[in-house]
Amino acid sequence: MSNYKKNSLTLTGAVSLGTGVMIGAGIFALLGQVAALSGELFPYAFLIGAIISGCSAYAYIKMSNAYPSAGGIAMYLKKAYGFSTITAAGSLLMAFSMIIGESLVARTFGTYTLQLFDISNKNIWTPILGVLLLIIAFLVNISGNKAIERSSFILAVIKIGGLSIFAIGGLWAVGFSFSKTLPTAVSDNYSIQSYIAALAFTILSYKGFTTITNSGGEIVNPKKNVGYAIMISLLICTVVYLLVAFAVASNLSIPEIITAKDFSLAEASKPTFGKYGLWFTVGIAIVATISGVIASIFAVSRMTAMLTEAELIPHKHFGMPGSLQKHMLVYTVVIAIILTAFFDLSRIASLGAIFYLTMDIMLQWGVLKNLRKEINANVSIIILAIVLDLTVLTAFIWVKLSSDPFVVLLSSILMVLIFIIEKWFLKLSNRNNEKE
Repeated sequence: MSNYKKNSLTLTGAVSLGTGVMIGAGIFALLGQVAALSGELFPYAFLIGAIISGCSAYAYIKMSNAYPSAGGIAMYLKKAYGFSTITAAGSLLMAFSMIIGESLVARTFGTYTLQLFDISNKNIWTPILGVLLLIIAFLVNISGNKAIERSSFILAVIKIGGLSIFAIGGLWAVGFSFSKTLPTAVSDNYSIQSYIAALAFTILSYKGFTTITNSGGEIVNPKKNVGYAIMISLLICTVVYLLVAFAVASNLSIPEIITAKDFSLAEASKPTFGKYGLWFTVGIAIVATISGVIASIFAVSRMTAMLTEAELIPHKHFGMPGSLQKHMLVYTVVIAIILTAFFDLSRIASLGAIFYLTMDIMLQWGVLKNLRKEINANVSIIILAIVLDLTVLTAFIWVKLSSDPFVVLLSSILMVLIFIIEKWFLKLSNRNNEKE
């Protein structure tokens, strides 16, 4: 694409983007959600989620080695399914899951920031602060790749270092040892479906590695560095997530974690560090969420711009000046603002998990059916990724049908609409091309 610059992202920059999205949304926004579904075993849900994400990442790495592109997942789907409704709809599912992730992180920013203030109407201020963050992230993104890479790297170092200090300090204060990592008793309050459903949120916390594939055409030596960046990002985030999860579990009971579900890290810092720990943790959360939103907007705007240029999704300028990529930045942020204003953390996270897992199954199946020989992929790993995704998605939907059927209904309606709109648009585009 003309707006993209080859070699404008280094390996370090790519890793910063990946960890920026993952840590920005993952541990701050989703730890309490995971604990609510898996109880005392919630730290291990993050480990299993990392393994499942690693299986899924295999296909992305093989595809990136063969077809490095700024379009990333959209281009992978096109290679697997051609110029089709499945390609367009699957690409939009991924784009929407990323936009949903932006709103998830934005609300997390508001939730943690408000822990520093004694405000009664936090339900009003949380979305307001989230919207302000999205606007700031938009302004950063229009400044260009170098500014984004520089800010992402600095923020990634701060938050990873800060979370490590929080986790190690919290574990040291309670005399943590690995012999204590397994709970002495497991509650009967959780079903097998609930434990498996918790993995949907942990997988969502790792999906930021796909951000790297969406910028593949801009990364230095992409055939090698995209794969390295994915593996390094997943490894860093797995270590950080496990350290933080064990630190929270050591300082709070499961009921306390669930009560403070949306700000559990801030609550976990109080027993050991007091008010200073609260300030420190909230500060790290602010840095993490800011970098997460910046990195996510960076990736999804380029992905949707590629989809538009490939005539896979409709587009109107609405009289806006500037490049197509700038227009997609506006659309991305506007949708994220709407979600931030009207949906709570739990529902935003649930929508993102359903959309992402559905898209991932579509991509893995396309690779298995049409590309496994071309990219020299191991069939067993691809099949394993599909089975794991299907199992987690089925369990998650089963649990949500009981606890929040609205989320399942809404996600189903939105996915059906996406397929219908894309089928109509592609059909209309073919007719116009035939007339020309």
